[in-house]
Parts: sequence; C-alpha cells; structure tokens
Amino acid sequence: MSDIVVFGAGGTAGSRIAVEAFDRGHRVVAAVRRPEAISYLPAGIRVVTGDATSERSVRELAPQADALVVAIGGGDHTLWPDAARCLLDALRGMPAAPRVIHVGGGATLLTPAGSRLLDEPDFPEEYRDAALGQAAALELYRSSADGVSWTYVSPPPLEFHPGERTGRYRTGTDQPVTDIDGRSVLSYEDLAVAVVDEIENPQFRNMRFTVAY
Repeated sequence: MSDIVVFGAGGTAGSRIAVEAFDRGHRVVAAVRRPEAISYLPAGIRVVTGDATSERSVRELAPQADALVVAIGGGDHTLWPDAARCLLDALRGMPAAPRVIHVGGGATLLTPAGSRLLDEPDFPEEYRDAALGQAAALELYRSSADGVSWTYVSPPPLEFHPGERTGRYRTGTDQPVTDIDGRSVLSYEDLAVAVVDEIENPQFRNMRFTVAY
C-alpha cells in the first residue's frame, strides 16, 4: 500500500487515476483547488485543497506521500512548466522525497524522423500552446540534476478518450505506440491503470514513457 497524492484529481485523467489507485488499496489524497466542488470520488479518498504550482502546497502534502501524481489541466500553457518547476524546487533536498508522476502531452512524442509531433507543419494550431507548455515541463524534468525522482507519462497524441478499462496496454518511450493499422489509441481508464502500475512497479524512473493499445 502506498500513499498517493493526485494533483488535479477533479479532472478527467486525475479522477480516474485517483479511483484506480484507491480501488487497488492505496491511500489516496485528491489535491484540488476547489474541494467543495468534488462530490463524485469514493468516500475513502480524502479531498484537500492543493495546488501543484504552489511550493507551499507541495511541501505540505509531500511528507506524507510516496508518490505525487500531476494530472492538471486548464489555465494557460505556463501551467505545466510552472508545476514542474515548483515540484522540483519544493522537493529538492527533502528527506525521503516522494516520486513525481507527471501526466503530460502526446504531442511531445517523436516522429520516425526524430522531430516532435508538435513541430510538424500539420499540427493543429489551436493545440500548439498547450503542447509547448507540456514540452517545456518535460525539458525541466530532463534537465533536473537534483535527485528528485520523476516519470513523465505521454498518452497517444490524438486518439485518447474516456472509455473502457481493459487493464491491458503496451508501453514505449519517445515514439507513439501504434497498432497494426498505425493507430495510437488509449482510454483514460487504461492510462490510469498504467500510471498506478508504474507507481507499484517502477520501470521508467527519470524518463518519459508512453502508453497505447
């Protein structure tokens, strides 16, 4: 059993990760900006005020945690690098600091030629700012050399929707995982399975991995 704090547990990804972890017997804290708006999580999940972009908030929650999951959304594109910077700064030098699991973007994955998907000419302009924000967060983790343990998780770049929990998936590192038809597809429910699997059985310390069927 682990103690897991999920920042953004009110969102599409965060709520599923919180429930998946809770259903497996972990102690889960849902850290959200407006706890009064959260009424749909299981009663056994403790809901608290928390903000991944606040060092004070991170320092308050981190000592009781084995893992801090960052599954935040909304706001402008600076949200994700601000959170990454905050977590790295807050956890630096902390005794027995928890591991960070950052749920990031699929647009940071690479094409077979080695370029980022977000840099391709046909990448949708309306998603570019968010993609650049997630890319900046990934680079902050990769450039950190302060002993903080982190993992960045990328879902598929396009076909990623709420759906069925199958409990199966495949993993990769920097290129999308595709099926025999060349599609990269995953449900939010199975992303949650992959995240909790990684907490229980770490395979990708201090690196990024991606998940799809």
